[in-house]
Amino acid sequence: MAEPPSPPEPSGPDRRGFFWPGGLSARLLILTSLFVLFGGALIVPPTLAAFEEQWLLDRVRAAELASLATEVAPDVVVSEQLSSELLEVAGVEWVAIQSDGVRRLVLRGANMSRTPYLVDLRDQAVASWLAAPFQTMFGGEGRMVRVVAEPRFRDAEFIEIVAPDAELRQELTAYLWRLIAVTAFVSAMAGGLVYLSLNLFLVRPMQRITRGMELFRTDPDDPRATVKLSGRRDEIGRAEVELALMQGDLRAALNARARLAALGEAVAKINHDLRNMLTSAQIASERLAASADPDVGRALPRLERALDRAVKLASHVLTYGKTQEAPPEARTVGLAEAAEMAAEEARLTPEGVRLDLQVAAADQVLADPDQLHRILVNLMRNAREAIEQQSQDGLGVVTLTLQQDEGQSRVRLSDNGPGVPAKVRERLFLPFTGSGRADGAGLGLAIARELAQGHGGDLSLVESGAAGTTFELRLPGAPAALAPQPQTKAGRSRRKTAPAAPKA
Repeated sequence: MAEPPSPPEPSGPDRRGFFWPGGLSARLLILTSLFVLFGGALIVPPTLAAFEEQWLLDRVRAAELASLATEVAPDVVVSEQLSSELLEVAGVEWVAIQSDGVRRLVLRGANMSRTPYLVDLRDQAVASWLAAPFQTMFGGEGRMVRVVAEPRFRDAEFIEIVAPDAELRQELTAYLWRLIAVTAFVSAMAGGLVYLSLNLFLVRPMQRITRGMELFRTDPDDPRATVKLSGRRDEIGRAEVELALMQGDLRAALNARARLAALGEAVAKINHDLRNMLTSAQIASERLAASADPDVGRALPRLERALDRAVKLASHVLTYGKTQEAPPEARTVGLAEAAEMAAEEARLTPEGVRLDLQVAAADQVLADPDQLHRILVNLMRNAREAIEQQSQDGLGVVTLTLQQDEGQSRVRLSDNGPGVPAKVRERLFLPFTGSGRADGAGLGLAIARELAQGHGGDLSLVESGAAGTTFELRLPGAPAALAPQPQTKAGRSRRKTAPAAPKA
């Protein structure tokens, strides 16, 4: 049945119904402009309030100076003509002064048709101080303002004036437009500088990092995908360094994966022919079993074990894939016998690199016999090859010990070889990169560790130096040593009936 068609994508520049630019640079420009304008807008109310307060104080001081003329007039009384002139010069309509608790009208103009609104400059709340300019500008025409302030030139409690607010409203409006123009200019300059700075120090590096990531995703081998380090010590510099390291690690992993894929493809091609060859070798070994030669009789079991392991490994390759190991079938295994068999396959001999087995014949571990054999063979072969490369006479020793505690078995293999180079230790267990030899494939330790971890344990490098190298194989479980078994008659009879050596 055909799958239902997917719903169409929403049309328009943005799915949410309003335009929002997708680029970081455009968003940064818009947000910077908005924030700078918002900051400039916050400056407007206190600036207008300070302008209005100063304007009213100027009127109060002018009216206070005009009121001093009444002190020198005959009988402290001025004519109506002089009073009008003084009020006109001061720009007010009424002037009153209170002293000793008595309020006295000093200069009086025409009668007022409307009750003025009060502005007390002696004590103003912040909210009313900020709102006063807007009330003046939008309060309507023909209003009068009553101002109360402390006198400066007279000895009195306060001075009070009444003035029309039309001139104040006009000057406030003109000042507001000038303030808006100056704020817009300053905001544009500051916003532009902030935008350019952020774009230079943040957006451009992020665009360069993003471009490198896009190129790396398209083609990891593209040299343009490598991020060029700027040498910065901030978060951008750290991001560049971490991205460059991550790209290097991913390239190494991709190369290793490519080699694994090529190896798996080659294994898949030759696996069928290899199994046929092994089958022929098994048939030949069965024919050799009929031989009476004692040397053939001694070598035949080792040949049969090697062929069985090869056939089983080839079958696992087809069953579980190119690089996946079969799950272990753990059971108790005699460690001494397993180590001796692995030493034979790793070509440890008393005449060259020998095995120093420091475990009892009855000591056991819990492991898959075949996989334990592969682990020990890989470790012993690596130790032998390292010793033979360093030593001119090819003599050396590989020591195997066992320690069991806390439900774990710890098998240690130590050699007196040259040690693992420091530059190799970091990638010692990585496929194709952990070999210290020019002709090494770098798979032995990687396979051994994978097999150990499949058991629920691990394989690790304990120490390495001029005195030698020690690896530790940890396996879960600590089975008790095998109790000694009395020799049976059947066992004695088997040894008696063993084929005798032919006479010379």
